[in-house]
Amino acid sequence: MAEFVMPSLGADMTAGTLAKWRVVAGDRVSQGDIIAEVETDKGLIEVEVFESGWVEKLLVEEGAKVPVGTPLAEIAPESGAEPAAAPASSPASVAAAVPPAEPGGLISAGASNPRLDGPMASPAVRRRAHELDLPLEGVRGTGEHGRITLEDLGDVTRSAESSADRIRISPYARRLAIEHGLDLRQLRGTGPAGAIQASDVLGANLSGPSSSEAAAETPAKRMQRAIAAAMTRANDEIPHYYVEQSIDMGRALDWLRETNAARSVSERLVSGVLVLRAVAKALRKQAALNATWQAGEVVPSAEVHVGLAVSLRGGGLVAPALQNTDEGSLEDLMTRMTDLVSRARAGGLRSSEMTSATITLTSLGERGVESVTPIIFPPQVGIVGCGAILERPWVVDGQVIPRPIMRVTLGGDHRVSNGHEGARFLSALDRLLQEPETL
Repeated sequence: MAEFVMPSLGADMTAGTLAKWRVVAGDRVSQGDIIAEVETDKGLIEVEVFESGWVEKLLVEEGAKVPVGTPLAEIAPESGAEPAAAPASSPASVAAAVPPAEPGGLISAGASNPRLDGPMASPAVRRRAHELDLPLEGVRGTGEHGRITLEDLGDVTRSAESSADRIRISPYARRLAIEHGLDLRQLRGTGPAGAIQASDVLGANLSGPSSSEAAAETPAKRMQRAIAAAMTRANDEIPHYYVEQSIDMGRALDWLRETNAARSVSERLVSGVLVLRAVAKALRKQAALNATWQAGEVVPSAEVHVGLAVSLRGGGLVAPALQNTDEGSLEDLMTRMTDLVSRARAGGLRSSEMTSATITLTSLGERGVESVTPIIFPPQVGIVGCGAILERPWVVDGQVIPRPIMRVTLGGDHRVSNGHEGARFLSALDRLLQEPETL
């Protein structure tokens, strides 16, 4: 029996909130399926399962905050038989039984026995309520002995839709609002496009008229605090070294202009995708930098997954990974990069994208910054910072002429590599960008 646990979605994460289950007990899952959503200081993350099989049991309730590594569910092996339905109870036992447990046999974090309280509802009703993110405790049953029916769920859903018309809100936040009896029209959303998030609901419920300070605690502020804590720790624990190189981007930009001339606007490439691919290929040449530091030792990576630092519009920063960055065409990489940035800013990242990066690329060139001296994201052992591409005097064939120059800085971990290896990485990066057609 495999355990699906609360994942570590960053070196600074110690606990997470199980926002939503996307499966119920008895569902079949395949490796890579998204089966849960976890809320962290860096937003809502979709979590994948890494085993194929059947969901035997859900161990933690939605809304529970549990430490990293806590078992959330049990996954029966795919080779095993499909979980059998619970045996029918005798009439006598039904009469003596308490109302059924939560959908999928949920238990609260740390509890030793399943919940045996709750409203009366059939399995079909419970499954539908789970799909709608609707807590049954807030539904009035009109069936026999107060049992909740599918029609009751429909009434509540229609009522919620009419009262929350045109209100953007996450499913978990809607559930919390219903549980706390809050009017969605009175909530101020701090998410993308003003969407209401769970933190907005919790802030409104806890703040009250006299708690303006608590209400002012936005997701962006919490994220910034988490980032600051992680970077302080990284700066204290990682023996950084830095090497910098100025790279002539003339050939890369000329090739880009020629290539884009025959393309539609939507199909055009940007210089950032060339740098991203060049970083990935340079890592193949300097494998010492393509690794992580775990449990006091270096762990080399067979694949190259470059993390891309993305600034969020509401404030904060995330650095999800583009899987296998050194593979595929530049067009494919451009599409994947655009999609990743879009999902990062919309709060739709996956757990594998938050945990698999082997190095990070950060660029402030669009802000006009000439150079960047970044701090390594643990457990990675390297980070690349790029400045703006600016025209500078450059010596070519004995003559000083203006050339588009980009300053690139590598931050390395002295426990794993040294300045000589870092310099070789930057030299490889330079050579690759002088031959953009090979990327």
